[in-house]
Amino acid sequence: MRTLDVVRHSLTRKGVSRSRGAGSHLSPEGVRLARRLGESMPDMAYVAVGDLPRHLETAIALGFAVDEQVAWPSGYVEGEVDHHDQWTWDQPFVRYAALLAAGRGLHDVAQEHLTHWRRVLDAVPEGGAALIVSSGGSIEPVLVAAFPGADHAAWGGPLHQLEGATIEVEDGRFTGITVRRGRP
Repeated sequence: MRTLDVVRHSLTRKGVSRSRGAGSHLSPEGVRLARRLGESMPDMAYVAVGDLPRHLETAIALGFAVDEQVAWPSGYVEGEVDHHDQWTWDQPFVRYAALLAAGRGLHDVAQEHLTHWRRVLDAVPEGGAALIVSSGGSIEPVLVAAFPGADHAAWGGPLHQLEGATIEVEDGRFTGITVRRGRP
């Protein structure tokens, strides 16, 4: 068995201290919270992050060296999911399941992410763990795509900073998921 930890990035800077253009950087509080979470995480055999500064900074603040930055596509797909729509939905994971079942652009985005997740897991030895750091709105639909038959209503609302999931993988199949809630 292998495990894959998927984590939404930590808290970012706000106001005038927020960077322009390249994506926001972590706030001092975001760094502190990520350090605290990282102390409770297992060693990671492979770490992949998205291409925004907050993804890389979160992994480093968690205490992990980054093996790869990936420019994976956004979960915000024109005509299907607008930016931060998941915060307006009563049951976002249920809504994502319906959108994915339609087989349109969001389905393709989720499948591309899953391809990366599986590739990352291929780099992990048996009994090892990998880490993915990404953004909200991208993680949620991929979790649903990985576990299409799960009780998505039980997963609750959208993922806040440093929330995510631990996924168990056996023989290349996603076999178990624990959705992690709450900041450290």
